[in-house]
Amino acid sequence: MRVRLVIAAGVLLASAAVAPLAHAGGADGLSAGPAPDGPTPNGRTLDSGADDLSVYGYGTVGDDSTVTLSGMYRCLDDSAGPVFVSSTLVQGNRSAGIGGTQAVCDGHLHEWVNTSVVKDPAYQPGAARVRATLMQLTAGATGLPTPGFLAAEDAAVELR
Repeated sequence: MRVRLVIAAGVLLASAAVAPLAHAGGADGLSAGPAPDGPTPNGRTLDSGADDLSVYGYGTVGDDSTVTLSGMYRCLDDSAGPVFVSSTLVQGNRSAGIGGTQAVCDGHLHEWVNTSVVKDPAYQPGAARVRATLMQLTAGATGLPTPGFLAAEDAAVELR
């Protein structure tokens, strides 16, 4: 079990090093900075006094099998270690991790966007589920990164 956690932490750290570059500056047409406080675009209001996240009710599947999922998050404190938004897409009996984005924990509402190319077999437009997690990596007793789960959301989405 410990080996799986170390491998998962390493994958998250590696993807976090790449993910912000793919979305910095709003090159994909999405906001790169904090969103205003209030209800999220999916109508859910995030708790302003706690770590929280939501998943938009839609995702996209490109012609090249690129899957993009998104939502909103708020986290209050990352002083104990970096915080990431991870997402898993489930459609039928298929499940795949879709990217990982490093979070900005300043108490403000932010948008997260995770993207990954998923082939063999590719996801199809239609109904699916997204499991998103706001997770913080802290140094464990052995000095290895240990995940701490701050918030989670399991939501139905429509892939377009």
